[in-house]
Amino acid sequence: MYDDYGNGTTGALIALVTFLTFVAVYVVVLIAAYAVMALSLSRFFRKVGVEPWIGWVPFYRYWKWLEVGGQPGWLSVLLVVPYAGIATLVFLAIGMHRTGLAFRKDGSWVVLGIFLPFVWCFLLARRSEVYDPRLITAAGFGPPRAGYGAVPSTGSAGPAV
Repeated sequence: MYDDYGNGTTGALIALVTFLTFVAVYVVVLIAAYAVMALSLSRFFRKVGVEPWIGWVPFYRYWKWLEVGGQPGWLSVLLVVPYAGIATLVFLAIGMHRTGLAFRKDGSWVVLGIFLPFVWCFLLARRSEVYDPRLITAAGFGPPRAGYGAVPSTGSAGPAV
């Protein structure tokens, strides 16, 4: 339909409605993905001895997830740097392998963790799964930096008396 000036306002209106619908669906999908990942991480964190509420905090959850895998948590800061976040994901995959060792899982679980991390977390958080962080050190890796089996960090104040 054209108005008196010959402009196609109906086409513009349809394009606007289509764009806004796309944006709304995209936002709903993002919120749902965030909620599912947060829920899976909170259950996983409960299983490995980390406070479950951390799974809902955007960057801090990656910090703790890296530490559970024996990696330095500060690598999660790289997620905000363009292209440097890939390094964080590589170290997260290494941490997933080490965490999988504590659950008596083989390296194929890392593939699941890379492509479907929420499924990885939900499966490892099941009641039937047993988390034994001593298996990580038995495999020759350092202990987790957070959760059960973590070596307490020494503060700048020195040892407690």
